[in-house]
Amino acid sequence: MSCEGCMERDNVSTGATMEFLLLGFSELLRLRVLLFLLFLIVHLATLAGNMMIFMAVVMEPSRPPMLFFLGQLSAIELCYTLVIVPKALLSLAAADGSTISFLGCAAQMQLFVALGGAECFLLATMSYDRYVAICQPLRYTAVMSEGLCLRLALLCGLGAFAVALGLAAAVFRLPFCHSRRIDHFFCDVPAVLHLACTHSYTSELPLLAACLLLLLIPFLLILASYLGIAAALLHIASSVRRGKAFSTCISHLAVTLLHYGCATFVYIRPKSSYSPARDKVVSLVYTNITPLMYPLVYSLRNKEIRGILMKMLRRKKVAQVS
Repeated sequence: MSCEGCMERDNVSTGATMEFLLLGFSELLRLRVLLFLLFLIVHLATLAGNMMIFMAVVMEPSRPPMLFFLGQLSAIELCYTLVIVPKALLSLAAADGSTISFLGCAAQMQLFVALGGAECFLLATMSYDRYVAICQPLRYTAVMSEGLCLRLALLCGLGAFAVALGLAAAVFRLPFCHSRRIDHFFCDVPAVLHLACTHSYTSELPLLAACLLLLLIPFLLILASYLGIAAALLHIASSVRRGKAFSTCISHLAVTLLHYGCATFVYIRPKSSYSPARDKVVSLVYTNITPLMYPLVYSLRNKEIRGILMKMLRRKKVAQVS
């Protein structure tokens, strides 16, 4: 891409007044109403499911570590969808897409990456929790203390926020060409990088560094935890006990595979292989479908969550009768 006509932002006012145009699904004008209704229904269901789990965890007086982390995961998913989906719905409502300011685009990217990164760190923390529960059951209460859980939750959020802030700052320092049309429904990193007026691969280094910190390192920690769990399960003679121990990991494994599968497909690849249409389809999955699947997976597989939800429903029925 030629750098002729690149926008030089040598002062704050230029960046403050600059706007991007999110094209969204403007090529699917005939399906716009159907997509809008579908997005809205999925969004409301996602908010309801994650809010229900979050409230169930908050209202439970005695929360084991996994339940505490699950509440944090639901809170992240709530914020995650609120950062992305309302703007996507707005772009569907407008035939030619919707505009977003330079600062608004940077803030959306930063929050999106921070929340996604916090989820990666949290999934690694949850895998460590399963490792301690299965491999060191007698020390579980002492190791996974309330103080440690709070510190781990805080580190997940702060670490991801710091990496996301550095990535957003690096991306939005690049010179952008006069074409400010983002072929996406939100300010995703590859879509914004595609507008940069540069031929070198140095513009991709911040994204690669963020992938290393937010994707690869947590994934290696998750892999190490499950290797330890697998080794411990091999020493359990009873197949029934082995099955019960492994069943406590199934929900976490399912969520991890969903999250990492989509994130790896979109972000760990060179800029030359960028495909707007393909990216939008995958982004639809990890910004709309997977946040909806998480509460379904955990509510179906986690006995504690099912028990708390049943208690909430019973309280509601008693309140209605009285």
